[in-house]
Amino acid sequence: MKDFPVDVAANAGAEKSVAVLVADLVKARLTALVLLTTAAGFYIGEPGHVHLLLLLNTLGGTALVAAGAAALNQWLEREFDAKMARTQDRPLPSGRMAPAAAAAFGGVSAVAGLVYLALSVNLPTSVLGAITLISYLFIYTPLKRVTWANTAIGAIPGALPPLMGWTAARNDLAGGGWTLFAILAFWQIPHFFAIAWIYRDEYAKAGFVMLPNTPDGGHRTAQQTVSHALALFIVSLCPFLFRMAGVVYLAGAVILGVAFLFCAAQFSLQLTTQRARRLFLASILYLPLLLGVLCLDKL
Repeated sequence: MKDFPVDVAANAGAEKSVAVLVADLVKARLTALVLLTTAAGFYIGEPGHVHLLLLLNTLGGTALVAAGAAALNQWLEREFDAKMARTQDRPLPSGRMAPAAAAAFGGVSAVAGLVYLALSVNLPTSVLGAITLISYLFIYTPLKRVTWANTAIGAIPGALPPLMGWTAARNDLAGGGWTLFAILAFWQIPHFFAIAWIYRDEYAKAGFVMLPNTPDGGHRTAQQTVSHALALFIVSLCPFLFRMAGVVYLAGAVILGVAFLFCAAQFSLQLTTQRARRLFLASILYLPLLLGVLCLDKL
């Protein structure tokens, strides 16, 4: 087989590097999770057949807002990201992108997403997107260097995407959407405490105030992790109690909830990096599985 011409190979490499750069800037995996929960909220909230065009418009606008929020977050935290091994290779601290370019990209993307949601979906969904963006960037982000309660506060913007999906489908803020919000909010606490424990030394070095690094942080991290995992288990039963889903979902929620609570309890009894990684993995598996069963057994 003949080699590619030099200019073709160079162009292909450049396109790949740009794609990787943009994926890193918008935190592609986090944005994908946002879209997954938004789509689940839309499907569960849809009273009849799924309006495909409306769903695509919802996901498109939400993707723009989420990408803009991720880029602006990295712009705001670029000096702190440079101090941590897990984030120092991001586009800004690594020097692969200029701060002004990231800020411009983030601002244009976020505003475009909010306008798109308002025009192509509905105003309530756009307002929820704006609340998510503002609370994430201007409340949660600065509080990470002030108080360990930032984790609980950050759970609010993190839990709004499924409510946005619900609102996009129904054009209202009914109780079922808030049930999805509660599930996401309680899920995030054990998930982020596992991360905070794994990277507690790096967070401390960068000046972020996380619960594991506070006085008696180990005991309180264990306590908070288990209590929120238990609360998550209880809240996860609400879709069945509110007749949003049937007995198949109930069985799945119980099995997944018990397994997740078991991992949280193991971590609380033995505060090690290995147990924290196991809890983190359990959280990554738990959420899509729970939402998947809920969608499959939707009433």
